[in-house]
Amino acid sequence: MSTRLKSQQGFAAVAAIFLVVVLAALGSYMLAFSNTQQLTSAQDMQGTRAYWAARAGLEWGISSVTASACPASPTALTVQGFAVNVTCSPTAYTEGSGTVTILRFQAVAQSGAPGSLGYVERSLSASMER
Repeated sequence: MSTRLKSQQGFAAVAAIFLVVVLAALGSYMLAFSNTQQLTSAQDMQGTRAYWAARAGLEWGISSVTASACPASPTALTVQGFAVNVTCSPTAYTEGSGTVTILRFQAVAQSGAPGSLGYVERSLSASMER
């Protein structure tokens, strides 16, 4: 009977080590998942800020139009840490006896370097007739 008990010694230690390894793996997975979730949330917020920075550049460009002429193009602005480039391209055509000018604006807001983890870019465009 004593030989039988000696052969079963140490099983609890193996089970405990296995359980610790499984729990450590689960904990590291949850940590990685949490970090990814936080990074995704931060990128989403930066994307929203980039959209509004591009929208501000677009509004600035439209408000700068004088007598069917585009503002100096391209124009570089800085809006809350975003580099905003605003371009305007006029196109004139004849309609009946008059000339109509279509002004096409494009605003691109970006932050960070392309290819980096924190790179965000948004682009908006609008057209107006003068």
